[in-house]
Amino acid sequence: MQSSRTRLDRFLRANANINRRHVREVLASGRVTIDGIAATDINRVIDVFSHVTLDGKTLQKNQRRNVMLNKPQGVVSATRDHKNKTVIDLLDFDYKEQLHIVGRLDFNSTGLLLLSNDGAWSRELTSPAGKVAKRYTVGLESPIDDSYIDAFQNGMYFEFEDITTLPAGLKILDSQTAEVTLVEGRYHQIKRMFGRFDNKVVSLHRDSIGNLSLDEGLVQGESRELTAAEVAGISEA
Repeated sequence: MQSSRTRLDRFLRANANINRRHVREVLASGRVTIDGIAATDINRVIDVFSHVTLDGKTLQKNQRRNVMLNKPQGVVSATRDHKNKTVIDLLDFDYKEQLHIVGRLDFNSTGLLLLSNDGAWSRELTSPAGKVAKRYTVGLESPIDDSYIDAFQNGMYFEFEDITTLPAGLKILDSQTAEVTLVEGRYHQIKRMFGRFDNKVVSLHRDSIGNLSLDEGLVQGESRELTAAEVAGISEA
């Protein structure tokens, strides 16, 4: 579901078969409500989640849906795949076909994956401009040292895209395990950054996005809806 916005008069013409000349009259008479309040402004802008009624009859009532999944290995971050099980296949919600993925995880990566039907919310979380931090626990094939910390903090140039990554945080947890924090999500970014040291990533687990941490009560493959407080607070500084 897209979070497209449209003017109220255009919505009424398209969904209530009211011609252009009569829209103003219908609004002036208080016959239309948006989210329970009478709407009279012909230029009012609504989105797909606005609850719109005409003469008490619902014309639109879509709910925002936001889901947290503990993604296991061997599952594709896609809505459809002809060969492999997808994250959508793991869900047990009757609205799961409405959802899209908010920041993918690779086939063998695990951890926190968000799904939503709210495109605006998704873009806020995934855009580098939003600077919403994603935290990962990364297992490496070879030992790491403090030189990694400076390299991640300084950013790395990726010739293929002709970009330099934004500063990333790296904390050494043990000789072959690191905690990495990113505010962007370039293609295979973490694997490619460690690849500069010829050090293979052997496991990658996403622990948190913004202020939202993976629910420890969810075993791999399980999911639940986010609370209103979680949705509102995930990107708060």
